Amino acid sequence: MPVYALEIIVVGIGLLMLMLDAFADLKDKRAIGYLGVIGLIAVFGLLFVVDRTSSDSPFWQFYSADGKSMFYKGIAVLTTLIVLLMAIDYSPVTIAQTAEPEEGAHPQAGLGEFFSLPLFTCAGLMWMASATHLVSIFVALETVTISFYVLVAYNRRNVGSLEAGVKYLILGALSTGFLVYGMAWLYGMTGSMQLSEIATKLQADGINETGALFAFALLLTAMAFKVGAVPFHQWIPDVYQGAPTPITAFLSVGSKAAGFIIFMRITALYLGNGYLVGKITLVLTILAILTLIVGNLAALPQSNFKRLLAYSSVAHAGFLLMAMASTPTETVAKSGESMSVGSVVSFYLGAYLLMTLLAFLVMTVIRASTSGESISSYAGIARTNPFLATALLFSMASLAGIPLTVGFFGKLFVFKLAFEQEQWILLACGIIGACAGFYYYLKIAASMFLSSPNEGETVPAIRVSPAAAICMVLLMAAIIYGGINPSLLLKLVG
Repeated sequence: MPVYALEIIVVGIGLLMLMLDAFADLKDKRAIGYLGVIGLIAVFGLLFVVDRTSSDSPFWQFYSADGKSMFYKGIAVLTTLIVLLMAIDYSPVTIAQTAEPEEGAHPQAGLGEFFSLPLFTCAGLMWMASATHLVSIFVALETVTISFYVLVAYNRRNVGSLEAGVKYLILGALSTGFLVYGMAWLYGMTGSMQLSEIATKLQADGINETGALFAFALLLTAMAFKVGAVPFHQWIPDVYQGAPTPITAFLSVGSKAAGFIIFMRITALYLGNGYLVGKITLVLTILAILTLIVGNLAALPQSNFKRLLAYSSVAHAGFLLMAMASTPTETVAKSGESMSVGSVVSFYLGAYLLMTLLAFLVMTVIRASTSGESISSYAGIARTNPFLATALLFSMASLAGIPLTVGFFGKLFVFKLAFEQEQWILLACGIIGACAGFYYYLKIAASMFLSSPNEGETVPAIRVSPAAAICMVLLMAAIIYGGINPSLLLKLVG
């Protein structure tokens, strides 16, 4: 089976889910979500056995199946799988906050689309991971973005969800305009849309360097929006807070991972030009510094958990940009093995997947039983729900970068790379950001284990579905195993 059949299979599963929703007589439409979960488990298994050998097919001029591409495909599939499990647990909220069904309609009308749309988003994310042509990058990116426009505003009886959808739509369309203009400028300068050919043309003598930098500025604006870099991050807090919690997790992990692989490929186009590389590195350094400072300091006063994780997402984008700004042509050594900047970013994103999805999975389970999303609503939860509190503690500890968690190695590799490239200002900002992270992540743990509920309030005992419980246990185990022995994730990264 050729590797590009994976995207076709994912789209086919999504279409099958839509057909079942439309024509099958299902008493409980959560079965559609479980069908998606089973299908994605099968797709994840196929990632390890598909044929990655290129052929004479013209499809391969748009597509790459290298190790990094397969790793990011795995991130897309795993993220979507866990998001579907969240969506199944979140279904009572989804049903309550969508429009009332018409007379004679199914009482869970609309739930099937909520389960199937993430499959189409997953296919777009997988294609983004392999895109090596400006056209395929654009088509894959818009497939993802249009799906997110719908999913963010899906709870249409919730004013916050509608507001988030409008803000995401307007700013997303604006960023798409910058992206297309930058691509058009690159094509006009080089006469090609193939990334490898563009890189060769940019390295040639006589290239218009001012025009090349202008094209990079346009593309940088679009990609900074996608990954949540300052000053293009303003949409993140409101969209994360207003969107359904499973979709917030999807945006935080899946969209960011796919955005960074495209960001790195676009940046790599310029690294072969000795005149341009210094300027590109300087721009990335400034962007990383701003993102680290704003993301971490803005997270400190937050009282809403989803807004805190939104600014946390901005802060982690700063650490990833910190790695990209550390002279990408150099490598960092770990235990005698050479580790490139691309591998550092990939490892960090793999770790970010584990710890962020665990946090959102716990939040989704709690949100399905309570109405609060503020940090104070988690006070005393360890007394009645010790399993959920422990899972969230694991996540917060890893996000903060505490030793013996996979998040510690993610930050360690970034810091080491910046240290070896003598990026002292970046290092100082990174250390300040990491220290701030200890405060705002661990105040969640303090609320759960050390605080008591407000007077007159009781913390309900929350039921955790078997699928969600198994997923939490696996994520916790992966966080600790990765913090003790990161070699497995390093091998997957390549």
